[in-house]
Amino acid sequence: GGSMAGFADVLGHEQTIAHMKKAIELGKVSHAYIINGEKGSGKKLLAGIFAQTLQCQKKGTEPCMHCQSCLQAQSMNQPDMTHEKPNTISVEDIRGQLNGDIQIKPYSSPYKIYIVDEAEKLSPQAQNALLKTIEEPPAYAVILLLTSNTCMLLPTILSRCVVLDLKPVPSEKIKKYLMEELELPDYKADVCTAFAQGNVGKAKRLALSDSFSEMMEHAIHLVKYISEMDVSDLTEDLKKIGTYKIDINDYLDLLMV
Repeated sequence: GGSMAGFADVLGHEQTIAHMKKAIELGKVSHAYIINGEKGSGKKLLAGIFAQTLQCQKKGTEPCMHCQSCLQAQSMNQPDMTHEKPNTISVEDIRGQLNGDIQIKPYSSPYKIYIVDEAEKLSPQAQNALLKTIEEPPAYAVILLLTSNTCMLLPTILSRCVVLDLKPVPSEKIKKYLMEELELPDYKADVCTAFAQGNVGKAKRLALSDSFSEMMEHAIHLVKYISEMDVSDLTEDLKKIGTYKIDINDYLDLLMV
């Protein structure tokens, strides 16, 4: 959303950022990218900064944050940047929105950029419709497909896109960020970092959870006494997790830590 972030503000992902900046610098921007990484790894953030930089009127390798295009991008109304809503994109949407709309020249920018989140949820029919555009895109078109599972994309799409895989962010970077930016105490930062496994979004989810301490105590208690519990105790105990507003998989990861 509307946070003013440039590449310099991103934790980790140096290879992906270097690739994006070089493409901008050399004017060798591909028409189709796949940014691949798990939920919370920073796909949307990177796609947004890349798109904003491409459209920036200052033409640098960082968004200037002040030109008309950057200000529009920040408030999500840059006319030549479209964020497609995931899991509702039908074949008709692809034909109308992407294949049809993409033929109309950009309104006020050098590029026309489409960001498709959770692209792995596109049906094979929708992917085939998209393929037509990826095979013969107009010169100004850039399509960014964000995905957490490239296996769900057709091989024909994969072979025509530049695939950028997001690597885990080093733990020391995440810990430093949590302590400096979110002002977490050391022990809490340690737990969140271990839990995150290189995923900054995940670290933040846990760090900002208002029931963090309770959840930790619950997890520690459970690990300590699980061998003495019978099934009904365990079921009762696990029901409490529902009150923590945390995804069950996140809770199991916390238990692992």
